[in-house]
Amino acid sequence: MSETKRENFSGKFKAKVALEAIRGIKTLNEIGQEFGVHPTQVGLWKKELQEQAGSLFDAKRGPKPVDPSASSDRLYSEIGRLKMELDWLKKSPGSASRVEVRKQWVGASEPLALTR
Repeated sequence: MSETKRENFSGKFKAKVALEAIRGIKTLNEIGQEFGVHPTQVGLWKKELQEQAGSLFDAKRGPKPVDPSASSDRLYSEIGRLKMELDWLKKSPGSASRVEVRKQWVGASEPLALTR
């Protein structure tokens, strides 16, 4: 059986068709026949262009510049905090001594039971 392959249209082509539809000189059916695209697709491209037209001009302004000194200060403070936490954990007798105490509870000569 022959499989129909979907046609991928470029952004330039979509914009051209959508602008033609926005002008309103021809109907969507006429535009679809002229460009070889289904009228429903023409309507979708027109709607998408109308919805995203405002964001086209916002993109030129670009993202707001980030102050590099502020981000580095924040990172250095976090590094300091993490170092303090690590030092505290190394000094605390909780984690290391618990393992040693548990090892002493079980004698090396005693066989370990696999069931309760």
